[in-house]
Amino acid sequence: MKSTSRILLLVCLLIPASQAIADKAVFAGGCFWCMESDFERLTGVTDVVSGFTGGTVKNPTYRGNHQGHYEAIEITYDPSKVSYAQLLDHFWVNIDPFDARGQFCDKGHSYLSAIFVANEQERELAEQTRQQVIKQFPDKKVVTPILNASVFYPVKGKESYHQDYYKNNPIRYKFYRFNCGRDSRLKDIWGDRAMGKK
Repeated sequence: MKSTSRILLLVCLLIPASQAIADKAVFAGGCFWCMESDFERLTGVTDVVSGFTGGTVKNPTYRGNHQGHYEAIEITYDPSKVSYAQLLDHFWVNIDPFDARGQFCDKGHSYLSAIFVANEQERELAEQTRQQVIKQFPDKKVVTPILNASVFYPVKGKESYHQDYYKNNPIRYKFYRFNCGRDSRLKDIWGDRAMGKK
């Protein structure tokens, strides 16, 4: 009986600890292939999933109805290795915060940029970083909003080829990214900070 109690106690102690190791963040920055690629190379990021969020349509699909939703990524990360603030810094230098029509060559509501916050602490940090961007570019209008997190719908089923697209289709992905002008525009805005360069 004592050994059973010890095992139960050990299990109860381990469950919250394992859940505390990982946290999640949701960002929209245009093409989710590119955002997935940009965040998966960060130390401390353990998973990045492409999907949709921010709309009211249930179970949106890429080729079907995703009206009102943003193409977004859900990032799973270890906060002992990378902080939410660091994720935000990485987010900003991988988007065009001044584009009110979409991102790069992709236009339309689903390609708009946004930060989805799950709590007040995330909102505060997101707002601080947004204010830093506004201060850095006083002659431009930052249009990237900070929105309440809502249901995140991973792309799945017949459309699951969108997950890890940059890994599974590297030639097509690089061709798309180059032709879209993403990297050249990021460099124009952020200089050497673009794409994680110091």
